Amino acid sequence: MEADWSFEGGRPCLDLVNTLRDRLFGGRELLTDTGALADWLLAAGLLGNRPRVRAAELLAARELREAIDRLLTTPRPSNADTRLLNDTAAGTELLPPRLHRRPDGTLRRETPRPREPVRTALAAVAADAIELATSEIRVRICAGEDCALRFVDSSPKRNRQWCSMARCGNRAKARAHYQRHRQ
Repeated sequence: MEADWSFEGGRPCLDLVNTLRDRLFGGRELLTDTGALADWLLAAGLLGNRPRVRAAELLAARELREAIDRLLTTPRPSNADTRLLNDTAAGTELLPPRLHRRPDGTLRRETPRPREPVRTALAAVAADAIELATSEIRVRICAGEDCALRFVDSSPKRNRQWCSMARCGNRAKARAHYQRHRQ
């Protein structure tokens, strides 16, 4: 079964936040198990190969997701959320590229795989959230009646209302059109 992933947030950290759907109605968890997190990391392009995810990493991803959401949608984020993001971002395992000489003498760049790929991917998401939180970029919550997905408002006038036209914008416009012509 393919999950209902949404990569319309405009940033990896918002795409992670959007793995909890239907927030207005109690929430629908898309990261249901370790396999779902592995699938999301692959679909998000954060890892090249399907990782083996441990239960503790799934819990860490969910905690990170909620801390990011609070950080980006509340005026005064808590010290605990700030600490969680900093600690997670510090887990980045940057391995330098290596130069490999092929038998024919040509050179090839090799990028070693991190020893803890899930932790490294979550660290990249946390670093993205820190960058977003300290920028002038505006994060919005979709105005769709039953949506509440988070997204970066990169519209020219900074007045975008919906996570996407295909998902919520067209439905809202169709409802408004129906209401106008019904009266």
